[in-house]
Amino acid sequence: MQMRIVMLAALVYCGYSPVLQAQDAVKVDAKHYSVVSENAQVRILKVHYGAHEKSIMHSHPATVAVFLSDGKGKFTFPDGKSQDFAVKAGDAMYAAAATHLPENTGDQPLDLIVIELKGKSAKAAKAAK
Repeated sequence: MQMRIVMLAALVYCGYSPVLQAQDAVKVDAKHYSVVSENAQVRILKVHYGAHEKSIMHSHPATVAVFLSDGKGKFTFPDGKSQDFAVKAGDAMYAAAATHLPENTGDQPLDLIVIELKGKSAKAAKAAK
């Protein structure tokens, strides 16, 4: 009987594991992410990290990010790999849907606008990868 409970718990965990790992940034990290505007095509987020602040593992659909300040940071991914980055105010970049844990590794605040794409365009971009 106990073995059945353990097996059932393992199946439930495996079934919900992607959901637990792929959480909405605004819901799990409201300290750093806030919704500026949202409609059927996009959700626009204002993002602010103080110096050396770290987020929580979360996910975004395909996005466009516009950096409002110079900064340095690091993304850590669910597999444990990480990627450093450096940006200048005014830089803009597209990113495919991803799950990550961002960190501001710089000594200054990092501010940006993230535009999450919805609908067919976001799904097409995800499928193209």
